[in-house]
Amino acid sequence: MTGRRQTRSTLLPRLLTRPVKAGALTAGALAACASLLAGCGIVPGVTGGSGDDTITVMTWAPENTGATNKPGMPAFAQAYARWINAQGGIGGRRLNVLTCNEKNDAVTASRCARRAVEEKAVAVVGSYSQYADAFLPTLEGAGIPYIGGYGITNDEFTSPLSYPVNGGQPALLAGLGRTLADSCGPVTLVRPDSIAGDQLPPLLDSGLRAGGHASTGDQRAPETATSYQEQVHRALRRATSATGDQGCVVPALGDRTGTFMDSFRRARAGYPDVRTATVLGSVDQTTIDASGGASGPYEGSYVTGWYPAASDARWDGMKKVIEQEAFGDNRIDPADAGVQTTWIAYTVFRRAVESLGDGPVTADTVSEALDGGLRTDTGGLTPTLRWKFQDELAAVGFPRLVNAHVTLQVVENGRLVAARKGFTDVTKTLRNADL
Repeated sequence: MTGRRQTRSTLLPRLLTRPVKAGALTAGALAACASLLAGCGIVPGVTGGSGDDTITVMTWAPENTGATNKPGMPAFAQAYARWINAQGGIGGRRLNVLTCNEKNDAVTASRCARRAVEEKAVAVVGSYSQYADAFLPTLEGAGIPYIGGYGITNDEFTSPLSYPVNGGQPALLAGLGRTLADSCGPVTLVRPDSIAGDQLPPLLDSGLRAGGHASTGDQRAPETATSYQEQVHRALRRATSATGDQGCVVPALGDRTGTFMDSFRRARAGYPDVRTATVLGSVDQTTIDASGGASGPYEGSYVTGWYPAASDARWDGMKKVIEQEAFGDNRIDPADAGVQTTWIAYTVFRRAVESLGDGPVTADTVSEALDGGLRTDTGGLTPTLRWKFQDELAAVGFPRLVNAHVTLQVVENGRLVAARKGFTDVTKTLRNADL
């Protein structure tokens, strides 16, 4: 499947009329309800002050599919709820986290969104889906904010009800392209043959061109293949087609990147040396360990990420939550970018709710708090986050992209380590992108 999604208007959705959430039940109704069923006096997801004490949100991600899976995101969201509730909740309000298996399917993604509406969720937090065009209209119609999506689609950077905490694929690929421009000969991008995949080449090219490099060789690949022998040979032939600088192969296939690299390991001996590079989310420390560590195909690879390396002390708060509430849950890897994004997304959500004081917590009030200039300090994991109606990258179709900072890591002796201190801001590179 090919083609590019149409860019949704960034002007009208903000003016959508949102449904008014139900208020607190009367004392008589509460008493009657209590005689029938314990605990049924709370309207899930809606809080009106001292009488209500539950906030409902949803986190979704694909699990047990043949393509990219992110089970750690909903698993961590539930662990976070257990942790925050043990601390007394958010401003005294109990957090109820619903989860949904998005299944890497547009129909199911839409169903997850409809369930969020039916369950009166005040936000969808820290989620992953490549089908934003299937779920965002439902959330927009109900006025439900989408906080901290993974950034896999451009739609997440256009909807006024989307509050991305990272620069998504645009920032990662632009940053990687700028790095490779200085060190690579021919560059070949191997990416999914999908609508989401179609958005990747122009982003990598923006960084390559910023460094005076030729555009990438765009190579489509099946998203659910069990072998990539044909794609590997094509990529190697192009990457070694010129004399001089060493060529580079950039697999960006999500969970299938490991499958590609298995094929790559077997085929590369028949070609001159090439360098590999990719983005966090397509590879992490677990992937590197499973592929052989220092003797594996990732050794020497550049990897761009959104956040500091997993060993950084700034992740200690997240790791504490995992240790206390999810120890032994092998779905949750603190080095996984999805888990990290979910932690930051819930940090933003918590800050928004706390800013409301004793006022009502609804989808409307949460989004209004975020739109009203609220600044969220994430402890140095990102720049201070603040959303405006139109931000710096609105001119190139990313009005909601407020964090274009990336980190550069490299695989040395089988370990992902920082290749450069601090963050690199790729706002200027993206502003000049031909998208």
